[in-house]
Amino acid sequence: MATTVAGLSSAEAGDATLRTALEQFHRAADHLKLPDKHREILTSFKTVYETEFPVELDDGSFRVFKGYRVHHNSARGPVKGGIRYAPMVSLGEVKALAMWMTWKCAVVDVPFGGAKGGVIVDPHSVSRAELQNLTRRFTSEIAPIIGPDRDIPAPDLGTNPQVMAWMMDTYSIQRGYTVPGVVTGKPVAIGGSEGRFEATGRGIMYVLAEHLRESGGLAGRRVAVHGFGNVGGVTAKLLTQGGAIVEYVCDRDIGLYRKGGLDTFSAYAHVQQGNALATWTGEAERVAPEDVLYADVDVLVPAALENTITAANASRVRAPLIIEGANGPLTTEADDILAERGVTVIPDILANAGGVTVSYFEWVQSRDFQRWREDDVNAQLQRYMVDAYRGVAGRCVVGADRCNLREAAQWIGIERVIEATELRGIFP
Repeated sequence: MATTVAGLSSAEAGDATLRTALEQFHRAADHLKLPDKHREILTSFKTVYETEFPVELDDGSFRVFKGYRVHHNSARGPVKGGIRYAPMVSLGEVKALAMWMTWKCAVVDVPFGGAKGGVIVDPHSVSRAELQNLTRRFTSEIAPIIGPDRDIPAPDLGTNPQVMAWMMDTYSIQRGYTVPGVVTGKPVAIGGSEGRFEATGRGIMYVLAEHLRESGGLAGRRVAVHGFGNVGGVTAKLLTQGGAIVEYVCDRDIGLYRKGGLDTFSAYAHVQQGNALATWTGEAERVAPEDVLYADVDVLVPAALENTITAANASRVRAPLIIEGANGPLTTEADDILAERGVTVIPDILANAGGVTVSYFEWVQSRDFQRWREDDVNAQLQRYMVDAYRGVAGRCVVGADRCNLREAAQWIGIERVIEATELRGIFP
Protein backbone atom coordinates (compact mmCIF):
# COMPACT_ATOMS: atom_id res chain seq x y z
CA MET A 1 0.00 0.00 0.00
CA ALA A 2 1.29 3.44 -0.88
CA THR A 3 2.44 5.59 2.01
CA THR A 4 2.35 9.36 2.19
CA VAL A 5 5.15 11.60 3.40
CA ALA A 6 3.34 11.90 6.74
CA GLY A 7 3.61 8.14 7.25
CA LEU A 8 -0.09 7.45 6.70
CA SER A 9 -1.44 4.89 4.28
CA SER A 10 -3.19 6.19 1.18
CA ALA A 11 -6.60 5.37 2.63
CA GLU A 12 -5.78 7.00 5.97
CA ALA A 13 -4.45 10.14 4.29
CA GLY A 14 -7.52 10.28 2.03
CA ASP A 15 -9.86 9.91 4.99
CA ALA A 16 -7.99 12.72 6.77
CA THR A 17 -8.41 14.94 3.72
CA LEU A 18 -12.13 14.19 3.57
CA ARG A 19 -12.46 15.00 7.29
CA THR A 20 -10.84 18.37 6.63
CA ALA A 21 -13.26 19.13 3.80
CA LEU A 22 -16.26 18.13 5.92
CA GLU A 23 -15.05 20.06 8.97
CA GLN A 24 -14.64 23.17 6.84
CA PHE A 25 -18.13 22.70 5.45
CA HIS A 26 -19.79 22.18 8.83
CA ARG A 27 -18.08 25.23 10.31
CA ALA A 28 -19.47 27.30 7.47
CA ALA A 29 -22.84 25.62 7.77
CA ASP A 30 -22.99 26.41 11.48
CA HIS A 31 -22.40 30.10 10.76
CA LEU A 32 -24.97 30.12 7.97
CA LYS A 33 -27.41 28.20 10.20
CA LEU A 34 -28.09 25.70 7.43
CA PRO A 35 -31.04 23.40 8.05
CA ASP A 36 -30.38 19.67 8.19
CA LYS A 37 -31.86 19.12 4.73
CA HIS A 38 -29.21 21.36 3.14
CA ARG A 39 -26.41 19.80 5.18
CA GLU A 40 -27.47 16.34 4.08
CA ILE A 41 -27.66 17.33 0.41
CA LEU A 42 -24.34 19.15 0.37
CA THR A 43 -22.40 16.42 2.19
CA SER A 44 -23.70 13.67 -0.09
CA PHE A 45 -22.14 12.71 -3.42
CA LYS A 46 -24.24 12.46 -6.56
CA THR A 47 -22.14 9.74 -8.19
CA VAL A 48 -19.35 7.58 -6.78
CA TYR A 49 -17.80 5.43 -9.47
CA GLU A 50 -15.10 2.88 -8.64
CA THR A 51 -13.56 0.62 -11.23
CA GLU A 52 -10.83 -2.01 -11.53
CA PHE A 53 -9.54 -2.61 -15.04
CA PRO A 54 -6.73 -4.56 -16.74
CA VAL A 55 -4.06 -2.85 -18.82
CA GLU A 56 -1.67 -4.58 -21.19
CA LEU A 57 1.97 -3.81 -20.43
CA ASP A 58 4.87 -3.62 -22.87
CA ASP A 59 5.96 -7.20 -22.18
CA GLY A 60 2.51 -8.59 -23.02
CA SER A 61 1.47 -9.16 -19.43
CA PHE A 62 -1.50 -7.51 -17.76
CA ARG A 63 -1.85 -5.48 -14.59
CA VAL A 64 -5.10 -4.49 -12.90
CA PHE A 65 -5.44 -0.85 -11.83
CA LYS A 66 -8.06 0.82 -9.63
CA GLY A 67 -9.65 4.13 -10.54
CA TYR A 68 -12.32 6.50 -9.26
CA ARG A 69 -14.58 9.24 -10.57
CA VAL A 70 -16.77 11.17 -8.12
CA HIS A 71 -19.47 13.76 -8.83
CA HIS A 72 -20.20 15.84 -5.76
CA ASN A 73 -22.95 18.26 -6.80
CA SER A 74 -24.39 19.36 -10.14
CA ALA A 75 -26.91 21.98 -9.04
CA ARG A 76 -25.00 24.77 -10.83
CA GLY A 77 -24.19 22.87 -14.02
CA PRO A 78 -22.13 20.00 -15.42
CA VAL A 79 -19.52 18.75 -12.98
CA LYS A 80 -15.87 19.65 -13.48
CA GLY A 81 -12.65 18.36 -11.99
CA GLY A 82 -9.26 16.87 -12.67
CA ILE A 83 -7.97 13.34 -13.13
CA ARG A 84 -4.88 12.51 -11.08
CA TYR A 85 -2.47 9.62 -11.51
CA ALA A 86 -0.64 9.01 -8.25
CA PRO A 87 0.20 6.13 -5.90
CA MET A 88 -1.66 7.73 -3.00
CA VAL A 89 -5.03 8.18 -4.74
CA SER A 90 -7.91 6.99 -2.57
CA LEU A 91 -11.67 7.32 -2.52
CA GLY A 92 -11.60 9.65 0.50
CA GLU A 93 -9.14 11.97 -1.23
CA VAL A 94 -11.17 12.04 -4.44
CA LYS A 95 -14.39 12.80 -2.55
CA ALA A 96 -12.76 15.69 -0.69
CA LEU A 97 -11.32 17.14 -3.87
CA ALA A 98 -14.70 16.86 -5.63
CA MET A 99 -16.39 18.74 -2.78
CA TRP A 100 -13.77 21.49 -2.86
CA MET A 101 -14.30 21.77 -6.63
CA THR A 102 -18.00 22.48 -6.03
CA TRP A 103 -17.20 25.42 -3.75
CA LYS A 104 -14.35 26.58 -5.99
CA CYS A 105 -16.52 26.79 -9.10
CA ALA A 106 -19.17 28.65 -7.12
CA VAL A 107 -16.71 31.13 -5.60
CA VAL A 108 -15.41 32.22 -9.01
CA ASP A 109 -18.96 31.93 -10.39
CA VAL A 110 -18.40 29.56 -13.30
CA PRO A 111 -21.42 27.36 -14.13
CA PHE A 112 -20.04 24.01 -13.00
CA GLY A 113 -20.41 21.63 -10.11
CA GLY A 114 -17.57 19.66 -8.55
CA ALA A 115 -16.00 16.37 -9.59
CA LYS A 116 -12.67 14.59 -9.27
CA GLY A 117 -11.09 11.37 -10.43
CA GLY A 118 -7.93 9.39 -10.22
CA VAL A 119 -6.08 6.15 -10.83
CA ILE A 120 -3.76 4.50 -8.33
CA VAL A 121 -0.53 4.49 -10.33
CA ASP A 122 2.89 6.09 -10.32
CA PRO A 123 2.95 7.59 -13.83
CA HIS A 124 6.76 7.56 -13.78
CA SER A 125 6.79 3.77 -13.31
CA VAL A 126 5.11 2.99 -16.64
CA SER A 127 6.19 3.60 -20.22
CA ARG A 128 4.49 6.09 -22.52
CA ALA A 129 2.73 3.24 -24.34
CA GLU A 130 1.53 1.76 -21.05
CA LEU A 131 0.33 5.17 -19.90
CA GLN A 132 -1.65 5.55 -23.10
CA ASN A 133 -3.17 2.08 -22.69
CA LEU A 134 -4.11 2.88 -19.09
CA THR A 135 -5.65 6.23 -20.04
CA ARG A 136 -7.69 4.85 -22.90
CA ARG A 137 -8.99 1.95 -20.82
CA PHE A 138 -9.85 4.19 -17.86
CA THR A 139 -11.63 6.60 -20.20
CA SER A 140 -13.68 3.70 -21.57
CA GLU A 141 -14.57 2.69 -18.02
CA ILE A 142 -15.86 6.13 -17.03
CA ALA A 143 -17.32 6.99 -20.46
CA PRO A 144 -20.92 6.36 -19.26
CA ILE A 145 -20.68 9.19 -16.72
CA ILE A 146 -18.59 11.84 -18.54
CA GLY A 147 -19.46 14.12 -21.44
CA PRO A 148 -19.47 17.81 -22.41
CA ASP A 149 -22.91 18.32 -20.85
CA ARG A 150 -22.36 16.05 -17.85
CA ASP A 151 -18.80 15.78 -16.55
CA ILE A 152 -15.72 17.41 -18.06
CA PRO A 153 -12.37 16.03 -16.78
CA ALA A 154 -9.11 18.01 -16.80
CA PRO A 155 -5.44 17.45 -15.93
CA ASP A 156 -4.30 17.17 -12.33
CA LEU A 157 -1.38 15.68 -10.43
CA GLY A 158 0.41 13.17 -12.66
CA THR A 159 -1.57 13.97 -15.82
CA ASN A 160 -1.03 16.51 -18.58
CA PRO A 161 -2.35 17.75 -21.94
CA GLN A 162 -1.25 14.55 -23.68
CA VAL A 163 -3.33 12.44 -21.29
CA MET A 164 -6.30 14.71 -22.02
CA ALA A 165 -5.73 14.23 -25.76
CA TRP A 166 -5.92 10.45 -25.33
CA MET A 167 -9.07 10.80 -23.23
CA MET A 168 -10.75 13.04 -25.80
CA ASP A 169 -9.79 10.72 -28.65
CA THR A 170 -11.04 7.61 -26.87
CA TYR A 171 -14.37 9.22 -25.98
CA SER A 172 -14.73 10.62 -29.52
CA ILE A 173 -14.07 7.23 -31.13
CA GLN A 174 -16.84 5.71 -29.05
CA ARG A 175 -19.23 8.48 -30.11
CA GLY A 176 -18.24 8.32 -33.78
CA TYR A 177 -17.30 12.00 -34.07
CA THR A 178 -14.88 14.44 -32.45
CA VAL A 179 -16.08 15.79 -29.09
CA PRO A 180 -13.50 18.43 -28.04
CA GLY A 181 -15.62 19.66 -25.12
CA VAL A 182 -15.45 16.36 -23.20
CA VAL A 183 -12.17 17.40 -21.52
CA THR A 184 -10.23 20.58 -20.93
CA GLY A 185 -6.49 21.09 -20.61
CA LYS A 186 -6.02 19.61 -24.09
CA PRO A 187 -3.12 20.57 -26.37
CA VAL A 188 -3.92 23.78 -28.23
CA ALA A 189 -3.54 21.98 -31.57
CA ILE A 190 -6.66 19.89 -30.90
CA GLY A 191 -8.91 22.48 -29.29
CA GLY A 192 -7.15 23.42 -26.08
CA SER A 193 -7.05 27.00 -24.89
CA GLU A 194 -4.16 29.39 -25.02
CA GLY A 195 -3.15 30.22 -21.46
CA ARG A 196 -4.61 27.06 -19.90
CA PHE A 197 -1.29 25.49 -18.88
CA GLU A 198 -0.27 28.47 -16.75
CA ALA A 199 -3.79 29.35 -15.60
CA THR A 200 -3.61 28.05 -12.03
CA GLY A 201 -0.32 29.78 -11.29
CA ARG A 202 -1.44 32.94 -13.06
CA GLY A 203 -4.64 32.99 -11.04
CA ILE A 204 -2.61 32.70 -7.83
CA MET A 205 -0.52 35.66 -8.95
CA TYR A 206 -3.61 37.75 -9.74
CA VAL A 207 -5.21 37.01 -6.36
CA LEU A 208 -2.01 37.68 -4.43
CA ALA A 209 -1.41 40.94 -6.30
CA GLU A 210 -4.94 42.09 -5.54
CA HIS A 211 -4.58 41.15 -1.87
CA LEU A 212 -1.37 43.19 -1.66
CA ARG A 213 -2.50 46.02 -3.91
CA GLU A 214 -3.10 48.56 -1.15
CA SER A 215 0.08 47.64 0.75
CA GLY A 216 2.65 48.03 -2.02
CA GLY A 217 1.90 45.16 -4.37
CA LEU A 218 4.07 42.17 -5.28
CA ALA A 219 7.32 44.03 -5.88
CA GLY A 220 10.01 43.10 -3.38
CA ARG A 221 7.95 40.49 -1.51
CA ARG A 222 10.06 37.54 -0.42
CA VAL A 223 8.37 34.26 -1.29
CA ALA A 224 8.78 30.53 -0.60
CA VAL A 225 7.06 28.04 -2.91
CA HIS A 226 6.61 24.51 -1.55
CA GLY A 227 6.11 22.22 -4.54
CA PHE A 228 7.56 22.74 -8.01
CA GLY A 229 5.18 20.99 -10.38
CA ASN A 230 2.81 22.72 -12.76
CA VAL A 231 1.23 24.85 -10.04
CA GLY A 232 4.30 25.63 -7.93
CA GLY A 233 6.74 26.01 -10.80
CA VAL A 234 4.50 28.30 -12.84
CA THR A 235 3.60 30.32 -9.74
CA ALA A 236 7.27 30.81 -8.86
CA LYS A 237 8.08 31.93 -12.39
CA LEU A 238 5.16 34.33 -12.67
CA LEU A 239 5.71 35.84 -9.23
CA THR A 240 9.32 36.52 -10.19
CA GLN A 241 8.09 38.13 -13.39
CA GLY A 242 5.70 40.24 -11.30
CA GLY A 243 8.54 41.64 -9.17
CA ALA A 244 8.46 39.29 -6.18
CA ILE A 245 11.67 37.72 -4.88
CA VAL A 246 11.28 33.94 -4.82
CA GLU A 247 14.01 32.83 -2.45
CA TYR A 248 12.90 29.23 -1.76
CA VAL A 249 11.49 26.44 -3.92
CA CYS A 250 11.36 22.68 -3.48
CA ASP A 251 10.01 19.41 -4.77
CA ARG A 252 9.70 16.19 -2.76
CA ASP A 253 13.44 15.48 -3.04
CA ILE A 254 15.23 18.80 -2.60
CA GLY A 255 14.80 22.38 -1.46
CA LEU A 256 16.72 25.33 -2.94
CA TYR A 257 17.45 28.73 -1.42
CA ARG A 258 19.11 31.86 -2.68
CA LYS A 259 19.09 35.18 -0.84
CA GLY A 260 17.89 37.86 -3.22
CA GLY A 261 15.96 35.38 -5.36
CA LEU A 262 16.37 32.24 -7.44
CA ASP A 263 16.38 32.15 -11.23
CA THR A 264 12.94 30.54 -11.30
CA PHE A 265 12.67 30.83 -15.09
CA SER A 266 15.76 28.68 -15.58
CA ALA A 267 14.82 26.23 -12.82
CA TYR A 268 11.32 25.66 -14.15
CA ALA A 269 12.52 25.33 -17.75
CA HIS A 270 14.95 22.66 -16.51
CA VAL A 271 12.15 20.72 -14.84
CA GLN A 272 9.84 21.12 -17.83
CA GLN A 273 12.45 19.39 -19.98
CA GLY A 274 11.97 16.27 -17.84
CA ASN A 275 14.92 16.84 -15.51
CA ALA A 276 14.93 16.65 -11.72
CA LEU A 277 15.10 19.90 -9.78
CA ALA A 278 18.09 18.40 -7.95
CA THR A 279 20.12 18.42 -11.19
CA TRP A 280 19.55 22.12 -11.88
CA THR A 281 22.92 23.90 -11.81
CA GLY A 282 21.75 27.43 -11.10
CA GLU A 283 23.05 29.40 -8.15
CA ALA A 284 21.40 28.10 -4.98
CA GLU A 285 22.00 26.50 -1.60
CA ARG A 286 20.46 23.11 -0.92
CA VAL A 287 18.04 22.80 1.99
CA ALA A 288 15.60 20.14 3.18
CA PRO A 289 12.23 20.33 1.35
CA GLU A 290 10.32 20.70 4.63
CA ASP A 291 12.47 23.71 5.57
CA VAL A 292 10.79 25.65 2.78
CA LEU A 293 7.56 25.59 4.81
CA TYR A 294 9.31 27.30 7.70
CA ALA A 295 11.21 29.93 5.70
CA ASP A 296 11.42 33.48 7.03
CA VAL A 297 9.66 35.13 4.09
CA ASP A 298 6.70 37.43 3.45
CA VAL A 299 4.58 34.89 1.57
CA LEU A 300 4.40 31.09 1.66
CA VAL A 301 2.80 29.20 -1.25
CA PRO A 302 2.10 25.55 -0.30
CA ALA A 303 1.66 24.04 -3.77
CA ALA A 304 2.35 20.33 -3.27
CA LEU A 305 -0.21 18.01 -1.64
CA GLU A 306 -3.03 17.96 0.88
CA ASN A 307 -2.36 18.00 4.63
CA THR A 308 1.09 19.55 4.28
CA ILE A 309 0.66 21.91 7.23
CA THR A 310 -0.91 20.26 10.27
CA ALA A 311 -1.20 20.72 14.02
CA ALA A 312 2.23 19.13 14.29
CA ASN A 313 4.10 21.78 12.29
CA ALA A 314 1.86 24.86 11.98
CA SER A 315 3.64 26.60 14.86
CA ARG A 316 6.88 26.48 12.87
CA VAL A 317 5.50 28.42 9.89
CA ARG A 318 7.03 31.90 9.92
CA ALA A 319 5.43 33.59 6.92
CA PRO A 320 2.67 36.07 7.87
CA LEU A 321 0.75 35.35 4.65
CA ILE A 322 -0.10 31.97 3.08
CA ILE A 323 -1.76 31.55 -0.32
CA GLU A 324 -2.80 27.97 -1.01
CA GLY A 325 -1.61 26.66 -4.36
CA ALA A 326 -2.50 23.03 -3.61
CA ASN A 327 -5.94 21.79 -2.64
CA GLY A 328 -6.31 21.33 1.11
CA PRO A 329 -2.67 21.90 2.13
CA LEU A 330 -3.78 23.04 5.62
CA THR A 331 -5.77 20.95 8.07
CA THR A 332 -8.48 22.63 10.14
CA GLU A 333 -6.26 22.33 13.24
CA ALA A 334 -3.45 24.10 11.40
CA ASP A 335 -5.91 26.79 10.29
CA ASP A 336 -6.86 27.43 13.91
CA ILE A 337 -3.25 27.62 15.08
CA LEU A 338 -2.29 30.03 12.30
CA ALA A 339 -5.38 32.18 12.87
CA GLU A 340 -4.48 32.53 16.57
CA ARG A 341 -1.04 33.74 15.49
CA GLY A 342 -2.51 36.30 13.11
CA VAL A 343 -1.37 34.57 9.92
CA THR A 344 -3.53 35.42 6.90
CA VAL A 345 -4.53 32.47 4.70
CA ILE A 346 -5.91 32.96 1.19
CA PRO A 347 -7.80 29.67 0.70
CA ASP A 348 -7.47 27.15 -2.10
CA ILE A 349 -11.07 27.46 -3.32
CA LEU A 350 -10.28 31.06 -4.21
CA ALA A 351 -6.54 31.16 -4.79
CA ASN A 352 -6.08 28.24 -7.17
CA ALA A 353 -9.34 28.58 -9.08
CA GLY A 354 -7.55 29.97 -12.15
CA GLY A 355 -7.27 26.49 -13.61
CA VAL A 356 -10.98 25.74 -13.58
CA THR A 357 -11.76 29.28 -14.73
CA VAL A 358 -9.69 28.91 -17.91
CA SER A 359 -11.04 25.37 -18.25
CA TYR A 360 -14.45 27.02 -18.43
CA PHE A 361 -13.13 29.33 -21.15
CA GLU A 362 -11.74 26.31 -23.01
CA TRP A 363 -15.05 24.47 -22.70
CA VAL A 364 -16.87 27.47 -24.17
CA GLN A 365 -14.36 27.64 -27.04
CA SER A 366 -14.67 23.91 -27.70
CA ARG A 367 -18.47 24.01 -27.70
CA ASP A 368 -18.52 26.92 -30.16
CA PHE A 369 -15.39 25.91 -32.14
CA GLN A 370 -13.75 29.23 -31.30
CA ARG A 371 -10.15 30.34 -30.73
CA TRP A 372 -9.39 33.03 -28.17
CA ARG A 373 -6.07 34.85 -28.11
CA GLU A 374 -3.92 34.32 -25.03
CA ASP A 375 -4.01 37.97 -24.01
CA ASP A 376 -7.82 37.84 -24.12
CA VAL A 377 -7.83 34.65 -22.02
CA ASN A 378 -5.49 36.19 -19.45
CA ALA A 379 -7.51 39.42 -19.29
CA GLN A 380 -10.70 37.47 -18.69
CA LEU A 381 -8.96 35.33 -16.08
CA GLN A 382 -7.75 38.41 -14.23
CA ARG A 383 -11.26 39.85 -14.20
CA TYR A 384 -12.76 36.64 -12.80
CA MET A 385 -10.07 36.21 -10.13
CA VAL A 386 -10.07 39.84 -9.01
CA ASP A 387 -13.87 39.92 -8.85
CA ALA A 388 -13.88 36.70 -6.82
CA TYR A 389 -11.22 38.01 -4.41
CA ARG A 390 -13.06 41.29 -3.89
CA GLY A 391 -16.30 39.43 -3.22
CA VAL A 392 -14.64 37.23 -0.62
CA ALA A 393 -12.67 40.04 1.02
CA GLY A 394 -15.74 42.27 1.05
CA ARG A 395 -17.78 39.60 2.82
CA CYS A 396 -15.42 39.80 5.78
CA VAL A 397 -16.23 43.43 6.57
CA VAL A 398 -19.99 43.48 6.07
CA GLY A 399 -22.12 43.79 9.18
CA ALA A 400 -21.55 40.97 11.67
CA ASP A 401 -19.76 38.77 9.15
CA ARG A 402 -16.25 39.54 10.37
CA CYS A 403 -14.25 36.51 9.45
CA ASN A 404 -11.17 35.18 7.74
CA LEU A 405 -10.89 34.66 4.01
CA ARG A 406 -11.49 30.90 4.14
CA GLU A 407 -14.73 31.34 6.04
CA ALA A 408 -15.94 34.02 3.64
CA ALA A 409 -15.10 31.92 0.58
CA GLN A 410 -16.86 28.88 2.06
CA TRP A 411 -19.97 30.95 2.85
CA ILE A 412 -20.16 32.39 -0.64
CA GLY A 413 -19.62 29.02 -2.33
CA ILE A 414 -22.19 27.23 -0.20
CA GLU A 415 -24.78 29.99 -0.55
CA ARG A 416 -24.52 29.93 -4.33
CA VAL A 417 -24.97 26.15 -4.47
CA ILE A 418 -27.95 26.33 -2.09
CA GLU A 419 -29.52 29.06 -4.21
CA ALA A 420 -29.26 26.87 -7.31
CA THR A 421 -30.62 23.87 -5.40
CA GLU A 422 -33.62 25.84 -4.12
CA LEU A 423 -34.41 27.30 -7.54
CA ARG A 424 -34.25 23.91 -9.25
CA GLY A 425 -36.09 22.08 -6.51
CA ILE A 426 -35.88 18.42 -5.59
CA PHE A 427 -37.32 15.87 -8.06
CA PRO A 428 -39.79 14.28 -7.70
